[in-house]
Amino acid sequence: MPLPSRTPRKTAARARVLRSAVLVALSAGLVAAALPAPAPLGIGDPLFPQLGNPGYDVLSYDIALTYPGRNTEPLAGVTTIEALATDDLERINLDFTHGTVSAVTVEGEPAAWASSGEDLVITPAEPVDQGEAVEITVTHTSDPSGPADSGGWVRTGDGLAMANQADAAHRVFPSNDHPSDKAWFTFRITAPSTLTAVANGLAESPVRDGATTTWTYRTVHPMATELAQVSIGKSTVVHREGPHGLPVRDVVRTADRELLEPWLRRTPGHLEWLERRIGPYPFENYGVLVADADTGFELETQTLSLFERGLFTEPGYPEWYVDSVMVHELAHQWFGDSVSPRAWSDVWLNEGHATWYEALYAEEKGGPTLERRMKAAYAASDQWRADGGPPAAPKPPAPGQKISLFRPVVYDGAALALYALRHEIGTEAFESLERRWVDEHRDGTATTADFTALADEVSGRDLTRFFADWLYAGKTPPMPGHPDWRSRAPHRGTGTGVRAGVGSEAAAGTVKPG
Repeated sequence: MPLPSRTPRKTAARARVLRSAVLVALSAGLVAAALPAPAPLGIGDPLFPQLGNPGYDVLSYDIALTYPGRNTEPLAGVTTIEALATDDLERINLDFTHGTVSAVTVEGEPAAWASSGEDLVITPAEPVDQGEAVEITVTHTSDPSGPADSGGWVRTGDGLAMANQADAAHRVFPSNDHPSDKAWFTFRITAPSTLTAVANGLAESPVRDGATTTWTYRTVHPMATELAQVSIGKSTVVHREGPHGLPVRDVVRTADRELLEPWLRRTPGHLEWLERRIGPYPFENYGVLVADADTGFELETQTLSLFERGLFTEPGYPEWYVDSVMVHELAHQWFGDSVSPRAWSDVWLNEGHATWYEALYAEEKGGPTLERRMKAAYAASDQWRADGGPPAAPKPPAPGQKISLFRPVVYDGAALALYALRHEIGTEAFESLERRWVDEHRDGTATTADFTALADEVSGRDLTRFFADWLYAGKTPPMPGHPDWRSRAPHRGTGTGVRAGVGSEAAAGTVKPG
C-alpha cells in the first residue's frame, strides 16, 4: 500500500514558531509546566503494557547508523520517523533506551525532550493536530554494549547483528516498538570500507567516501520493528535465484563461504516446499544471515533470517534437524512477518505455524513422524500450560527475562492445537484455511479472533467450544482421533520452560544448545 500523502502544516502558525533552539527550550519549559511530568505510556499490550505508544501511526523509518569499526563502542545514529497523528498531541512518546539523545526536531523545528523509563518523551514547539502528518528526527547514539541477553545489538566475532524480538528494537533506534504498528524502512549504514553492511530489503549501490562506505537498503513491504536486521562485518553476500526468479542473498563470514555453501544452497528448495503448501512467498527477497555468535536461538528477521554459525558447524546435529530449523525461520516470513501479531498474546500464531511446518518438513527428511512429535507434545502439554499459560493466553515474561515469553507452549503446544484442528475440520479445510490466512492478512496484523473466525468460515462450523478448550483452557482437552493420548500431570517448580532454539526439541528428539 502506498504511503499516505503528508497533510500540510498550518503555515501561519509555523511562522510564529520560535526558531532559536534556546528559545524553543525555554518555551517548551513553560508548556511543560502546564503538562503532567513526562511518563512512559504504552498501548496496554497484556504482556508488555508499556511497549508502543498511542496517538500516531508510523508510516516510515529512515535509520542512518555510523559504525566506528569496533563492536564495543556506540554507533552514531539519526532516525527520521514519518507518522500520521491519530489524536491531538501535545507530546509524542517514542520507545528508546540504551542510547544518548543529542537533538530532536519535529517538522524541522527544535523540540524539547526528556527520558522517562524506556520512553523518549518529545514536546514539540507546536502541538500536532489529529490527522496531520508529522516528521520527527532524533540524533542519538546506539550502544551495543550491555548484557547479551537483553536483546537489540548482537556482538559477533567480526561485528554486529540484530536480535530485537520481542521488545528490543528500541535499544537500537527510537521507534514505536510494537508489532501492531508496521512501517516501511530505509537503512543507511556507514562503516569502514573493509566491512560489509547488509539490512532488510533491497540494496542500492553502495557509496564509498575515502575509508568508509555507506550501504542503503529499502523495504518494499511494511515491517514490524522487532523484525529489523542490520549486519556489519567481514562478510560475503552470496547471490542465487529462488522460485520464479526470487532474489536469494545469504550473508556469511567471508572465511566461511565454502564451508557453509552446502547449507546455503538448500534455501531455494525450502522456498519451493513452502510455496506448494501455503502460497507465494510474500516479500521482495530472502536469505540467511549466519552470525559468529552464541545467541541460543535463531530469529526470523524479515527477508534475512538470523542463524548461529554453530547450527551449521556442530557435528552433533542431524541433517534433518538443521534443515527443519531453516524451514521454521522461513515459514515465519508468512506467519509472523507478513502476517504480524496484533498483540504479543497472539504470538502462538507465529510460533505454532512455524513449528507446524518445521515438523512436517522434518518428517519428510528422516526426523520423527508428525504423530510421534505431537504425541510427545501432548504428554507434556499440561505441564507447559501450567508453566506458561495456554497457547493464546500466555503468562507474562518472567521479571528480567523478557525472552521467557517464548516457552514451549507457544511452539509445540500451539502446533499441537493446529494438529487437533486439522483432525477436527479435515485436511482439505485446514489447508484452505492456511492459504487464505496468509493471503487475506498479507502485509498486515491479525489476532487470534481473526484466525478463529476464518476457521469457522472455511469449515462451515461453529468452532467456539473447540478453540476455547485448545487455545485458552488450563488443561489440554482430548485429542480428536487419539482418545488414548494422555498428558502427564504437571508438577510445580519445573521452571519457565524458556525456548532453546525453536520448538520443543525434546519432542523433536534433539536438544539445541542455549
